[in-house]
Amino acid sequence: MPLISRILPEQLYARRWQLLALTSVGAFMGPLDGSIVSVALPKMGRSLHLSFTASIWVQAAYLLVMAVFLIPLGRLADQRGRVHYYLAGIAVFTIGSLFSALSMNVTWLIASRALQGVGAALLVATSAAIVTAVFPPQERGRALGINVMAVYLGLSVGPPLGGFLTDHFGWRSIFFVNLPIGIAVAACGYLLLPRHELGDERAMHPDPLGTGLWGLALVCLLVPMTFASQWGWTSPRTLGLLAIAAAALAVFIAAERRVADPLLDLDLLFHNRLFAAANVAALLNYMALGAITILTAVYLEVVQGRSAGLTGWLMLAQPAVMAALSPFSGRLSDRVGSRLLASGGMAIVALGMLLLATMPTSSGLVRVMASLGVVGLGMAAFSAPNMSAIMGSVQKRQLGLASAFVGTMRVTGQALSVAVLGGIAASALGPAGGRLLLTLGTPVPGQNRAAALASAAYVLLHFARGYRYAMLTGAGLALVGALASLTRGQHVPSRP
Repeated sequence: MPLISRILPEQLYARRWQLLALTSVGAFMGPLDGSIVSVALPKMGRSLHLSFTASIWVQAAYLLVMAVFLIPLGRLADQRGRVHYYLAGIAVFTIGSLFSALSMNVTWLIASRALQGVGAALLVATSAAIVTAVFPPQERGRALGINVMAVYLGLSVGPPLGGFLTDHFGWRSIFFVNLPIGIAVAACGYLLLPRHELGDERAMHPDPLGTGLWGLALVCLLVPMTFASQWGWTSPRTLGLLAIAAAALAVFIAAERRVADPLLDLDLLFHNRLFAAANVAALLNYMALGAITILTAVYLEVVQGRSAGLTGWLMLAQPAVMAALSPFSGRLSDRVGSRLLASGGMAIVALGMLLLATMPTSSGLVRVMASLGVVGLGMAAFSAPNMSAIMGSVQKRQLGLASAFVGTMRVTGQALSVAVLGGIAASALGPAGGRLLLTLGTPVPGQNRAAALASAAYVLLHFARGYRYAMLTGAGLALVGALASLTRGQHVPSRP
């Protein structure tokens, strides 16, 4: 065995806390960039003349690319070395941030967000896998807890930081802020880590057919859901793309069961009830929650007329509760199991979304923060116990796959949420209202004041109605997820 095979695991073990710090930065940056954009969208809309649908794609492109590339890039990192691919993700994410900040039109911005999505896919695919690989079992829970806390910290910091930067330095600053962080992490990683890193000794075969079918299914699912408000839900384009998505998914499942080294190990879904139920619950949970940030931020700024800075602080209520209570729920799940906590958490999420749906347009700050806080409470009760159940339901050699699979469920659920709930919120506006929503207040040549006021009143009334329908739909998804979570079976004590 070459000498490097004996030295590198010891080097990585000795530097495990530095690795945890580096991977936690990546775990922080991904959700930060997702949440920081939401409060800046109204000003982006005025600057780049975005329609509501285009603004949805600013978020959806990021999540869609992550969903498509997460598992393929994770498999490649397992083979070639996770740490170096993690640093490559930092580099790609930073470059995508620079291009986003320099965007001059909507096409440029969406393409740059897609590039950020590639970098974020590398970060998500490798972060938890690195921590799991380099920490011994007696330290692993503590390390993963810190890594998860970084995720919630990114969610918490994003809205107020985005509001502050947008109000004082313009919307481009929310992307420029990633540059010094990315450069510092890349430099520290280059100096601290070994120049060579071992990958998986087992040769991994590529699965181009599975990768292509998976990407085709996701694209053909999300595109019609995003544009259905303009195309119509029964239009040939919408129905045709949805049919292609269903066919691609069916062929994907059939092909993956015959491949020696599949992109996804479907046996986990068909023969591991706990793994399957917990992942279905995660998918439904993120489908319900993914669009809350962007839709509520637009609701508060456009319908209620609040500033981006104040909106950011109001949006902090949900992730702050999540960050504060998630460690407690994780420890509690070791005693009582995940079934009760995760299922009850999704029921609480449904209650919080119902409170948002019934929120009057003139609601005060306390009502807004309390409603978001209830959603955060439910998410805190669900997230850590559900993740613990998923990681505890597989063998040690499948930990990386389990982490990538639940990551795919999370990102896919978020992308579907933005498409489905965003489409529902925009459906009441129609094409004309969708174009006007984020540009209200911008003078239109030749339009008199009375016409402008009437147009604004129409748009605000119908978006408020669409927002309520979207939140009610999310509440329904959360309740279905709670029922799916209950099918996972009774608590099995964790093995040391």
